[in-house]
Amino acid sequence: MREIHVDEITAAVEKLCVEANGKLPEDVKVALNEAVEKEISPLGREILSDIVKNYRIAEEKDLAICQDTGFAVFFVELGQDVRITGGDFNEAINEGVRRGYKKGYLRKSIVDDPLIHRKNTGDNTPAIIHLEMVPGDKIRITFAPKGGGSENMSALRMLKPSDGAEGIKKFVIETVRQAGPNPCPPIIVGVGIGGTMEVAALIAKKALLRPIGQHHPMPEIAKLEEELLEQVNKLGIGPQGFGGRTTALAVNIETFPAHIASLPVAVNIQCHAARHREIEL
Repeated sequence: MREIHVDEITAAVEKLCVEANGKLPEDVKVALNEAVEKEISPLGREILSDIVKNYRIAEEKDLAICQDTGFAVFFVELGQDVRITGGDFNEAINEGVRRGYKKGYLRKSIVDDPLIHRKNTGDNTPAIIHLEMVPGDKIRITFAPKGGGSENMSALRMLKPSDGAEGIKKFVIETVRQAGPNPCPPIIVGVGIGGTMEVAALIAKKALLRPIGQHHPMPEIAKLEEELLEQVNKLGIGPQGFGGRTTALAVNIETFPAHIASLPVAVNIQCHAARHREIEL
């Protein structure tokens, strides 16, 4: 049994918060630069160039890529042979968020009550923690700050199995069309198919972490990803909603076994600042 002290977890989370908000993953940077070359709209190309300039300045000056530094969302793979010592695991992550958002001068966006008082917690906690027990003696922590503009455009629908692939396509395209410029395109579209209502939503968000250009291992689903990306980019929404062919950089689909009577489908949209970073302890 390997022991990991909560202080090590807090330090790792603090680092993740600062780095993820200031540096885009390489696959996203490559996709944005390629989009500049492919975009046929002069205004769309200019906007994409500004987006590229923005992420480069953020890297050079250690600044946040976007003023909305998001809800602190974590995907944690906890090895079953790990024992957490020195305190509470969830509190260790929240303390890392407090320190990271203070150290990085990152905007605190979380209110303590969603409906009545809506008072800012002042430290961007509590974090959202998705915990999965896995074999081994390590902890893998993936941090994905999620901005409100893109999260607000997400949707879930309980389709019938008879709706099939065409029903899924219709729902995804309808969701992106209605989102329009609000999620700050070019976007990444995460789609979760199967499971129950909450599982579909969870795997849709998890789909956003997959590197751009890496497709689902099942050929039929990979083809659906390609078809949806093509249709989304034909909508003409374009960069920041000003028109063009680059509405999305990728459509990533994740699936999960479903009940014979169900076909849950969730769409989780990510903005062009598709920030995420991981660390292994």
